[in-house]
Amino acid sequence: MRGIPLEERKALGALLDTRSQEEVMAMIPQFGEAETDNFVPPPETAPESLGVLMFNMERGVHLEEIQDFLRDCPDIRPFDLILANELDDGCARSGNKNTARELASAFGLNYAWGLEFIELVNDKNEKGFHGNAVFSRWPIRRAGVIRLPEEYNWYFDRQRRIGGRLAVFAELDVGGRPLGAVSIHLENRADGPGRGRQMRAILDAVERELPDMPVILGGDLNTNTFDGRDKEDIGVIAASSELRRRCLEDVFQFEELLPMAAEAGYEIVPGEPRHTRRKPLPGGDFLPLRLDWIMLRGAPAGESRMVSTAREDLTYARPGSALAAFTGAELSDHNAVWAMCRLG
Repeated sequence: MRGIPLEERKALGALLDTRSQEEVMAMIPQFGEAETDNFVPPPETAPESLGVLMFNMERGVHLEEIQDFLRDCPDIRPFDLILANELDDGCARSGNKNTARELASAFGLNYAWGLEFIELVNDKNEKGFHGNAVFSRWPIRRAGVIRLPEEYNWYFDRQRRIGGRLAVFAELDVGGRPLGAVSIHLENRADGPGRGRQMRAILDAVERELPDMPVILGGDLNTNTFDGRDKEDIGVIAASSELRRRCLEDVFQFEELLPMAAEAGYEIVPGEPRHTRRKPLPGGDFLPLRLDWIMLRGAPAGESRMVSTAREDLTYARPGSALAAFTGAELSDHNAVWAMCRLG
């Protein structure tokens, strides 16, 4: 995706002091595009089931280690489709790489990537682009982006960004059969009703863009059960076993998007409590949250699992690999979710 020169990025950002995100984003055509490339021919035969991996890759900062994780982790086998969040293109923190394209090229996957934010805080960013992606072993017939209702203006956050949350959709050709795939990232600095409004926009757009076909939705839905703008809530919840339980066991009561999706005919994976996000707390502890989900319509799940990305669980790392040499606490601040989905 074509970048924007630094001074032009700064000038566009300055407009947000007096104009809305929607107005400024309308001046930037990249927000309406999906970068798409079909690298590889389709497999010779169509399977009865697809392995689906949902993974927030935390900006692709540990890209080499993530590649080893995808290559070697036995608990994500097989994967035919990856719904990925937080992949940089031209950000200094991730080596100014196009992380989605590098992953697609390394694994022989087709991909579609959409621009969520343009980062403004680091002048060393070549592009400052940040977004979400769909990766597929099967051809992408067409792809696009679903821009979501604004629930938080990130320009006035310490991270200072142009943009807003989005979903990336792709229509895949699986042995001549259409399959819809959507990578979603909902707002964390919002409450349950705010995320519900964003999910409603996605469900409506899927009906328009991917009609009459099985659909696989997945992403970091930020279903933390509290308003992420209120930092004090995190400490209160962390100190209460009852409120901690709410974050894992009672999510459906506080996040209306989940029953909304179920009512629209989607099977929700994982159905049972599994924490997928480690929210850091003072003193080294973390608050376990259920943020990452796969939702299936017309492609029911068989086996499914949560796959840890904490360093102590990376025991399968090959000697001499980047993953084996990794010294961080976690490969990503999210665990991955994997499911085997039956087709047709």
